[in-house]
Amino acid sequence: MPKTVSTQVDAASNPTAVKAKPRKVPRVVILGGGTVGLYTARRLRKRLGKREAAIVVVDPRPYMTYQPFLPEAAAGSIDARNVVAPHRRALKGVDVLQGKVSQINHAQRTVEITPEEGDAYWITYDHLVVGLGSVARTLPIPGLAEEAIGFKNVEEAIAVRNHILNRIDIAASTWDPELRARMLTFVFVGGGFAGVEALGELEDIARYTVRHYNQIEQDELRFVLVEGSPRILPEVSEELGGYTLEQLRKRNIEIHLSTFLSSCVGGHVVLSNKVEFDAETIVWTAGVKANPVLGSSDLPLDQMGRVTTNAKLQVVDAEGNVVADAYAAGDCAAVPDLYNPGKFCPPNAQHALREGNHLGDNLARVLRSAEPTEYSHKNIGAVASLGMYKGVAQMFGKIKVRGFFAWVLHRSYHVFAMPTVNRKLRIMAGWTGSLLLRREVVALGSLHDPRAEFRAASVPPKPRPAPLGETAPAEQPPALPPIKAEEDSPAAKADA
Repeated sequence: MPKTVSTQVDAASNPTAVKAKPRKVPRVVILGGGTVGLYTARRLRKRLGKREAAIVVVDPRPYMTYQPFLPEAAAGSIDARNVVAPHRRALKGVDVLQGKVSQINHAQRTVEITPEEGDAYWITYDHLVVGLGSVARTLPIPGLAEEAIGFKNVEEAIAVRNHILNRIDIAASTWDPELRARMLTFVFVGGGFAGVEALGELEDIARYTVRHYNQIEQDELRFVLVEGSPRILPEVSEELGGYTLEQLRKRNIEIHLSTFLSSCVGGHVVLSNKVEFDAETIVWTAGVKANPVLGSSDLPLDQMGRVTTNAKLQVVDAEGNVVADAYAAGDCAAVPDLYNPGKFCPPNAQHALREGNHLGDNLARVLRSAEPTEYSHKNIGAVASLGMYKGVAQMFGKIKVRGFFAWVLHRSYHVFAMPTVNRKLRIMAGWTGSLLLRREVVALGSLHDPRAEFRAASVPPKPRPAPLGETAPAEQPPALPPIKAEEDSPAAKADA
């Protein structure tokens, strides 16, 4: 059973309401340590001193992942440790609790946290910020859960990299043509930014890797992109989307538009257009959905499971009434887009970063008895990397950039958006090293199961076979226990 915090009942207003004991310093609990949570906490701490607000960030991981850099981390252009910002280093003056949010009861101002080990416990708060982000939006496709891997966090990105390089390693010493074809087929499902960037970067590093293998030809590599809509990269214009499609096909990437994954049981891929083949690598990047823990909370949600908010990032109910002391932003929130009436801000890093900063400013205003302001941001564009020295960009709606310059814009924009100077410098140093030296293409496959070799070494060795020309001794039956002498038996003692 989860532990409970000390509480007191406010019987005058609501006999069932439970409130935390009064605090001299109001406590702000921020659920989620991703982009929204980290930037909200940093901005709020910058605006308010420790005597004005106590800030607590709750997240199951001890770091924030900057997701736009995951494709480059998977390609080895950026060290995996440099695409994350450690909470305890980036959040000075902020308390960090590592654990999953398992229940939210805003009526009682309590949140249940389940740590990785130990019992669940409850904490209380005065103000709540929901920045729980999103998870992969999966479908009930046969074999998907068993065969596919997502691309939402740094662990998955590095696992995909190691897996692809490992398949190339093993295929180089495999002579079965069907097995080689299965190993060297890589499927990406989803043609949005995440899928296209992951595909572009990993295809680029795979072809670079094969240059070092005499046993594998370039045309043996098969990369497949499956997209359910008639086009890829819906975030940019049709012109740039068409250009990207053309560039990917020039790289011999097989693209299936208006097509869905029907099944992938045992690695046998079946597409809705009747195409079938075998593959050992299936990467799922077909969209996201709001964190499902919100479904068990008492916060108002829309049909997509997102927390409903107004333009001030305050949580509101279906009638538009403000829910006191509750705020939300990012992928898990339906934030109105003031520049596109009737629509919501898209779930991308550009909005999450700015919403986090704006929410920190608004909370500082509220805690100082001032009115919060509305969040508005005009989309400045989109940038995407398609591999080393290749990219597309659309800036301010009209300016379209392709190739090397777009790749430079992509790197420049995201390195400056990366939190902490430490990470900025490390990323730029890594890029400089990659330009001067060749990229590393070694697969650290055992990284994901480091105890495998130790377990194998712990198994008792098999009996050594007899030398040639000798007959192995027949197996002897197990020895029976020695028979006691008659004088030692209990009957003999009784007779005596």
